Amino acid sequence: MEEAVRKLIKNAISKSYTYKAYRKLTDTLAEAEKSTGDEQSEALSHYTLLNAKRMKRLDKTAKLSAEELSAISKTAKKLTWLVITESWCGDAAQTLPIINKIAEASPFITLKIVLRDENKELMDNFLTRGSRSIPKLIMVDEQVSEVLDCWGPRPTIATGIVKNFKAEHGKLTPGFKQELQVWYNKDKGRNTVEDMLKLLSLK
Repeated sequence: MEEAVRKLIKNAISKSYTYKAYRKLTDTLAEAEKSTGDEQSEALSHYTLLNAKRMKRLDKTAKLSAEELSAISKTAKKLTWLVITESWCGDAAQTLPIINKIAEASPFITLKIVLRDENKELMDNFLTRGSRSIPKLIMVDEQVSEVLDCWGPRPTIATGIVKNFKAEHGKLTPGFKQELQVWYNKDKGRNTVEDMLKLLSLK
C-alpha cells in the first residue's frame, strides 16, 4: 500500500466516529431535518430520517447465530473496519448495524466510521467501477497498517440484483430502490453476515 494511502487512512481513523456516535449523529440530524454531506436537500433529509429508523430497528432485531459467533471468535488478528458512508445512504443503513454486531462480537475488530464528503481523497482510492459508491468497508491490519480487503457498497446478492436491473433498464429507478429495501428487510442482514465472514476468511 502506498504511503499516501496509509496516511489518508490514519488521518480518517483519527477523526472517525464509533458506531454509537454515528447513530447519535444520524438521530440528531434526522430530528433537525438535515443530513450529512456537502449537499443538503429535503430528499436527503427524508432518507436520513428513514435510515435512523432502519438502524434503530436492526440494532434491536439483528442476531448472530451460535455458529456465526463461534466463527467470529476465531479471528485473532487486530483489525480496523473503516467504513465510508453518509447518513442518507439506504444501503449503509441496512448493513452498518449488521457490521457493528459482528465487530462487537470480536475483541479483535474495531469499527470506525467516516463521512465520504469529508474524506474525498480517501474515497477516491477505493472507488467502485469509478464511482464514489457507499458504504465502502476497508479492512486494515492494525499491526502493519495494510489494507487486507474491501467490501461494498452492497452485499453480494443485492449487488447481483442491481447489476441485472441496470443491464435491463439502464439505470436504477425510485421504484427499484424501494424494491431493494424490501429485499433488505426480507434478508434481515443474512447476506451481509455471509459477506463479512468471507471477508474474515472464516466462511
